[in-house]
Amino acid sequence: MRAIFLDKDGTLVENVPYNVNPALIRLSWNAGPALQIFKSLGYKLIVVSNQSGIAKGLFTENALQPVEHRLAERLVQYGVTLDGFYYCPHSPDGVIGRYAISCTCRKPMPGMLLRAAKEHGIDLSQSWMIGDILHDVEAGRRAGCRTVLIDNGNETEWKLSPLRTPDAKAADLHEAARFIAAADAAPFDRDMPRDSLGGAAP
Repeated sequence: MRAIFLDKDGTLVENVPYNVNPALIRLSWNAGPALQIFKSLGYKLIVVSNQSGIAKGLFTENALQPVEHRLAERLVQYGVTLDGFYYCPHSPDGVIGRYAISCTCRKPMPGMLLRAAKEHGIDLSQSWMIGDILHDVEAGRRAGCRTVLIDNGNETEWKLSPLRTPDAKAADLHEAARFIAAADAAPFDRDMPRDSLGGAAP
């Protein structure tokens, strides 16, 4: 069993900081067709999302349930369902005591991916992590996944290292899906990072 691990904000849905208003949940460009491609390839679809707003006292864990429900409603028109929805409520700079901690689940740590793999029987070496910042890439690498960075301008620091170098870059989730479909058909050299459609990255 293999999976596509998806960052939520800025990757699967449009980035609205600390949003828990279901009415503001909108899929990113061509995300629905992208997830259809992943499902056709036999991947499970699992969201892994940092939600530091909980630790910062901006909303509660219960506020994420309507968000998850709305996301499911958005995807049903594409005949797609998520297989898992994981979030990290922690942040070292939080103000809610039990959440204001360093943890192993907050990306760039791989805890959410490792938990999902255990609960769903996923082979991480055959799976992918897709996100819009290098923390997502690092979490995927630490878990043993291949990675795609959605290069949409949300990463601003660009602190690169071997753990923070994606296997590919893509402009959006649909382009990432096309790349992964091509990689499934013709395995590539992981040691050579690629751009959106498979060329060597600069």
